[in-house]
Amino acid sequence: MKTSTKKRLWELLMRFAVFSITSGAGTLVDLGVHWWLSAAFLQDRYWWTFWVAPVISFELAVLTNFLIAYFYVWRERISQRSVRSFFRHFAGYNATATGVFFIKLLVMQGFHLLFVALGWFQGATYEPVLCNMLALCISGCFSFVLNEFVVFKPPVKKD
Repeated sequence: MKTSTKKRLWELLMRFAVFSITSGAGTLVDLGVHWWLSAAFLQDRYWWTFWVAPVISFELAVLTNFLIAYFYVWRERISQRSVRSFFRHFAGYNATATGVFFIKLLVMQGFHLLFVALGWFQGATYEPVLCNMLALCISGCFSFVLNEFVVFKPPVKKD
């Protein structure tokens, strides 16, 4: 393998590692805001607790992850820092995050159906969490690819 290819693969792997670690911040924001809204304001209101609060917490998590991505993970890919650039990248990031969210829900259901078909983990309280974690791993990889090659794609080099 050429040295430049090895270098590019190493950079990609390191960026994926940083992306994975920093995505934990969004997960904490999502869980914390959802819990706070549900416990403090929306108690005993199914629609608000299970539909509105998750959307609000998801969007705040997306904003948190975007700020980290824009200013840290893919900072060298931002050729011009401006308000327009910020919101253009945020729109793409938000769209891909929303798409990945729906993919995660589908993959999570797929794992659940697989476990039911195999008779694994049935009745176990951790089965939904296991399905969620497996789906997060798959959707997280998909999210990284979209951000790496679409939202924060490398600038085209002019010869």
